[in-house]
Amino acid sequence: MSQSDRYEMLVLGSGAGGKLLAWQTAKSGRRTAVVERKLIGGSCPNTNCLPSKNEIWSAKVADLVHHAHRFGMVTGPVATDMKKVLARKRDMVDGLIALHLDQYKASGAELIMGTGRFTAPKTIEVSLNDGGTRVLTGDRVAINIGTRATIPDVPGLAAAKPLTNVEALELDRLPDHLVVIGGGYVGLELAQAYRRFGSHVTIIETGPQLASREDPDVAAALLEMLRDEGIAVHLGAKLLGVHGRSGQAVSLQLHAPLGEQTIEASDILVAAGRTPNTAGIGLELAGVALDAHGYIAVNDRLETSAPDVWAIGECAGSPQFTHVSENDFRIIWDNLAGGDRTTRNRLVPYCMFTDPPLARVGLSGADAQRQGIVVRVAKLPILAVLRSRTTSETRGFMKALVEADGDRILGFTMFGADAGEVMAVVQTAMLAGMPYTGLRDAILAHPTMAEGLGGLFANVPAR
Repeated sequence: MSQSDRYEMLVLGSGAGGKLLAWQTAKSGRRTAVVERKLIGGSCPNTNCLPSKNEIWSAKVADLVHHAHRFGMVTGPVATDMKKVLARKRDMVDGLIALHLDQYKASGAELIMGTGRFTAPKTIEVSLNDGGTRVLTGDRVAINIGTRATIPDVPGLAAAKPLTNVEALELDRLPDHLVVIGGGYVGLELAQAYRRFGSHVTIIETGPQLASREDPDVAAALLEMLRDEGIAVHLGAKLLGVHGRSGQAVSLQLHAPLGEQTIEASDILVAAGRTPNTAGIGLELAGVALDAHGYIAVNDRLETSAPDVWAIGECAGSPQFTHVSENDFRIIWDNLAGGDRTTRNRLVPYCMFTDPPLARVGLSGADAQRQGIVVRVAKLPILAVLRSRTTSETRGFMKALVEADGDRILGFTMFGADAGEVMAVVQTAMLAGMPYTGLRDAILAHPTMAEGLGGLFANVPAR
């Protein structure tokens, strides 16, 4: 039995930007509904950002305990109980879901649990999770359906039922030997975490370096860190085929620079990119066009090809971060109120939560070279930041790019403890248009990691 309902705002998907748009619209008095297939609040609180950082922190605790003697602590035998690691993560997720449900109730936005697909412009048919069907129409529609892990087209890989980040964060056991396919954010974070939990870990990366978007010095530092922790890394390696079943026994054949070889392992984690969730949901019936890569085509106001339909977050090709999806919401909300906010020239920061973490905002050296921008480069080893000596976290460096003919900061990279927090200081300076000399000459608290910014910017070469 179908029931037709009309809303002033209809949101497909409850991810970061979509739920914020729904809550704000409902609070303003407009009838609003959100259609969500499974994950209340989207992937960030359920399967991606926060759950991964939860387990990564457990892995850091494991690492500290294993090396407690360095800090004068005496411990006995140490082992990882993955059931308790998982329970801690699930407790956090349950709490976050409860917070989201409270927000839906407080805002007045209706949460409809089911699988939605477009049947006509601004019309969504929902197969409800508890049975039945509803047909919903919206005066305005926002699409916030995210992405999923890509499974590369390698013979035998899909049949091996590899883990993605979702399944890896639901393991209640410790893999004997985990092979990670991909040397990007997800792959490196989870590779290090499972090594610290006690697994043997191998990383296979097709490119010539890890973290392909970073400068070679950053990639080299990451590689050194992983190998120091006992992780095997194969660069420039092409996976030829897979036999067996992940979770039991698998055999991976690859062609590496030194020739073909076979890796025997227990589990495979695929972390080789993302695929937008745009296929099979009737976007063509809604008049919503896709780009050549399957993402929803939008302009710089996040408007789609269909009138009064917007796309938010990863499905719109926005940088794949929760904080960008939240910024997408602010762009749409401001424009609905008569503003003129766009995605142009956004200063997007990011942080990879390895230990130590990697953070960057603005240009890398490769970006500057590619764009023909002449820069002055300053570096400072983390060892020179005195706070790092108090904690024995001396690995890494800071790097800043300053315009050659002026004093604007164009980019900042840090591989070191508290990198994300230090990066925010530089980002704030960049947003304010502060010359690098402002940080160079500032009185920064001692001993903190941010104090290193004074020494870093003192190293900027003269014009």
